[in-house]
Amino acid sequence: MGSWDSLLLHPTTVGGKLLLMVIAIAVFALVMAVVLALADRLGRFPGWVTALVFLFPVLGLVCFGLIYPALVTIKNSFFDATSDKFVGFANFATVLTGSEFLITLRNTLAWVLLVPLLATGIGLVYAVLVDRARVERFAKTLIFMPMAISMVGASLIWKFVYNDRVGILSRCYVTVAGWFGNEDAQAPHWLMNAPWNTFFLMVIMIWIQAGFAMTVLSASIKAIPDDIVEAGRLDGLTGVKMFRYVTVPMIRPSLVVVMTTVAMTALKAFDIVRTMQGGHFHASVVANDFYTWSFNNHDAGIGGALAVLLFVIVVPVIAYNVNQLKKAEDIR
Repeated sequence: MGSWDSLLLHPTTVGGKLLLMVIAIAVFALVMAVVLALADRLGRFPGWVTALVFLFPVLGLVCFGLIYPALVTIKNSFFDATSDKFVGFANFATVLTGSEFLITLRNTLAWVLLVPLLATGIGLVYAVLVDRARVERFAKTLIFMPMAISMVGASLIWKFVYNDRVGILSRCYVTVAGWFGNEDAQAPHWLMNAPWNTFFLMVIMIWIQAGFAMTVLSASIKAIPDDIVEAGRLDGLTGVKMFRYVTVPMIRPSLVVVMTTVAMTALKAFDIVRTMQGGHFHASVVANDFYTWSFNNHDAGIGGALAVLLFVIVVPVIAYNVNQLKKAEDIR
């Protein structure tokens, strides 16, 4: 029994993981087949039975894949990982008083604040500039292409850009320095010098998310009614004033949605940080520390505390943006 439990619930081999994946897919297919088979026979039952049948698979997946792991993580944050002894807030105290945590928290907040602002701003400017250009489709395709690349793939691309010897950025730095007479100039270690290395990592996500922002905001701009635009022109609004007093207020809900989505993505900047330089040189974020403590150090207590703190950081971001979205809807 123990071997089967280990094989199915905690597989360590490639074969075991593939078997678990196949079983999960088969169970999902079986549940969906049962739901679809019952769909034609639900007319004879009350409405609440029909709703329950269709909601059950979704609720089951949410409970099993989201609520249960969240409760286990919260529980682990209050227990010692080695002895399973209840330690209260000791894990949180260890995290909050650590010498590196304040730097990690600072980096995480910088990601949450700067990445949404810059990515959304670049996407908005780009959407406005190419809105009626002749090469609109081609121009939008160029900035949207990074969205098709995974975070890890994008990180590997930019790892070559930031390479101290052969990277494009390093070569440009040496060339420009040579123009000013410094023939012996050498490019700095872009990913080792804090706190600038954090900003260089942010550039990767901004590069990716600007395409997403541009796509959503461009669609919102095109959806602005023509009569509102004409009314603005009759009032003498052109250029910057048209953008400020007509375009931005009309697309405000879309701006909120884009900034919220990008902020949530920035909080999960684990892929970029881990791939580029492992979070060393004071460039780590909370998500990376969570991975390090949970999987490298095998300390589910500290890892759980970091996950809870990450959730605490997420809540105000969501609450603020939802409030702004409601205000925008009230204005409209």
